[in-house]
Amino acid sequence: MKAARFYDREDIRIDEVPEPTVGPGEVGIDVAWCGICGTDLHEYKDGPVFCPTHSTPHPISGETAPVTLGHEFSGVVYEIGEGVEDLEVGDHVVVEPYIIDDSVDTGPDSKDYHLSQNMNFIGLAGRGGGLGEKISVKRRWVHAISQDLPLDQAALIEPLSVGYHAVERSGAKAGDVAVIGGAGPIGLLTAAVLKAIGCTVVVSELSPLRRQKALESGVADHALDPTQVDVAEEVRKLSTDGRGADVAFECTSVQVVLDTLMDALRPTGVLVVVSIWAQRSNFDIHKLVMKEIDLRGTIAYVNSHPATIELVESGKIDLAPFITGKIAVENLVDEGFDTLINRNETAVKILVSPSGQGL
Repeated sequence: MKAARFYDREDIRIDEVPEPTVGPGEVGIDVAWCGICGTDLHEYKDGPVFCPTHSTPHPISGETAPVTLGHEFSGVVYEIGEGVEDLEVGDHVVVEPYIIDDSVDTGPDSKDYHLSQNMNFIGLAGRGGGLGEKISVKRRWVHAISQDLPLDQAALIEPLSVGYHAVERSGAKAGDVAVIGGAGPIGLLTAAVLKAIGCTVVVSELSPLRRQKALESGVADHALDPTQVDVAEEVRKLSTDGRGADVAFECTSVQVVLDTLMDALRPTGVLVVVSIWAQRSNFDIHKLVMKEIDLRGTIAYVNSHPATIELVESGKIDLAPFITGKIAVENLVDEGFDTLINRNETAVKILVSPSGQGL
């Protein structure tokens, strides 16, 4: 079968590899669609980061480069491993793409398995990936979805779960004013969750095309250009008591955005850092103290997929507006990565069909 594999920085190849063997407790999935994530772009430009090297295997998967990429994917079950009794061939599914040591409690009440030692992701550290035609995944990480949910939209469940977990971390509730710094894919999907739970959503974004997408998709009530208005002042005007936003989400890893969100928050507000920072922040800790701001980090998701799927299947979130391209796996680099790296204002989520079906 075909698979896009990471060998090293700027070295991704479309290889012919053996189809996976579906072992006991596993589910064989025909991949329908796989999204290209910002993490994939970082691996391509600056990696290996999450991916193993040729000489250093990942401590849990035991694999070295090359590894198959792709962790945002949907598909159809084609084989059931021994001991799996609650799924059937033909079921539509998405994957919570974790690689976690077997000793870690990943039960339904766990709130921290995503923070366990050596945690990594299917499609980055091994165990196949969504940029291959087929994959076999442990039953724990496979989530059934309604066949009424289109499989292309279902491929966005994984990044939407990132937004869901970020919102959960914030404590946001219906009636709150939420401000988001950055309307890239994760910023937009975080906004979608906030709108779904009844928040007033304000987006601060330099790109006019991204501001337009935030408004047209219905995930933002207001989209502000920080070069034209004082974002903090505008947010205070929009809040019921004029004191500022209740919650804020930093989705850019840009210092000035973090500073702006701090100014836009009301005293005792919550600031959630969603983006991955490659450099240290020059953070104004005095302002945090004087406003009693809660600063919280968030990474990936933890038992978030069921609730996220419910938001989509109930119609509270429409993922269709965020699909801005579909390509074959053979065009992954020239039409996918190149677009998202060099022309990213026009693209939100580009989906890849490993088999070519659906194009």
